[in-house]
Amino acid sequence: MTIATFKILLASTLVALGAGVAIAQERGGERMSFESLDADGSGEITVEDLATLADNRFSEFDTNGDGSVSQEEFVAVHAARAEERATQMFGRLDADGDGTLSRDVLEMRWGGGQRGARMIERFDNDGSGGVSAAEYEEARAHMLERRGKGRGFGKHRN
Repeated sequence: MTIATFKILLASTLVALGAGVAIAQERGGERMSFESLDADGSGEITVEDLATLADNRFSEFDTNGDGSVSQEEFVAVHAARAEERATQMFGRLDADGDGTLSRDVLEMRWGGGQRGARMIERFDNDGSGGVSAAEYEEARAHMLERRGKGRGFGKHRN
């Protein structure tokens, strides 16, 4: 591999990695600002800025600093993020602030109650009072189609 080819490959990889970091953070709810991508504050996002972001991201995972990320390190970072998201969600659901969630609150979150009845009514194409496997697959396909337009069911699933 020539040095020029290596530089092009490296630059492409860093750009893709930087975009991937931005997309991943945006999906997690934390939107990447121009300022956060412009790591050196130069007023432009450069390959060097993206390399800095990649280095920072790697360091976040490589907690023992040995230059590689073990399964334990990888899982620990994701577990901490999941705990943070769950804590935030709990706070939103605990409207009265008493530190507990009632069954009604959780059923609404999980699609039970009136929300569940509306879903059954919406997807029950033959009026049987339930959703068959075929109706479910039809509804899922429809929602996944809508996903391409940035909305709907299965937003983070295949």
